[in-house]
Amino acid sequence: MAIMRNFEELIAEGESVPVEGWDFSWFAGRATEQRPSWGYARLIGERMARAAAGLDVQTGGGEVLATIPQPPPLLAATESWEPNLAVARRNLAPLGASVHHVGNEDALPFDDGTFDLVVSRHPVVTRFDEVARVLAPGGSYLSQQVGMGSMHELTAAMIGEFADNEARSPERIAGEAEAAGLEVVDLRPEALRAEFFDVGAVVVFLRKVIWTVPEFSVARYRPQLLALHERIEAEGPFTATTRRFLIEARKP
Repeated sequence: MAIMRNFEELIAEGESVPVEGWDFSWFAGRATEQRPSWGYARLIGERMARAAAGLDVQTGGGEVLATIPQPPPLLAATESWEPNLAVARRNLAPLGASVHHVGNEDALPFDDGTFDLVVSRHPVVTRFDEVARVLAPGGSYLSQQVGMGSMHELTAAMIGEFADNEARSPERIAGEAEAAGLEVVDLRPEALRAEFFDVGAVVVFLRKVIWTVPEFSVARYRPQLLALHERIEAEGPFTATTRRFLIEARKP
């Protein structure tokens, strides 16, 4: 019964944690994830400092964009999830950025050739036709994306084994950029280690990173969560592989 009581406490905590925005500081001591070697936040900070007009697509709560040390004269961001909008506007106000409510697959509400730099961290989808349209000639798109098979082990622990979505392969995404008339100048994939130290952290992660297990809820996946809890208790941290890739593409 001690395991059940501990499990229930962890589950209740996991359900109570706010998941708005894209701040992962809550996971300190509860879960870890290796970071890609290229340092995305540093890269966009350097690029934004040299840009005249920058756009961050699917900014989340604006947490990463907010770290840039010097904003360009024109800075804008888009976000699709309404609870994130207020968070993003608060985080990006000091940079003078405008934040626009735009669906992930919608057209961007900007004129042709407005930006010389478009960035995006972990976009759900990328409308490369729209990225190409709003980029000025010679402008660049720089993005860190979630690769095919990321967190496969965690998803499989919830839904069973499955085939990874090949649409998320770096090569497929690069092909989409080129089909929109962009020139891919950098494409770097990496496989990274993630660890979860308790099932409460798993619940928060699945509530926050909603594409890992679509339509996740504790009620729906309680048996799988209990099995995962017992596995962590017996064997130690649950490990999974995250896959990331950096893509840079330029408009001729």
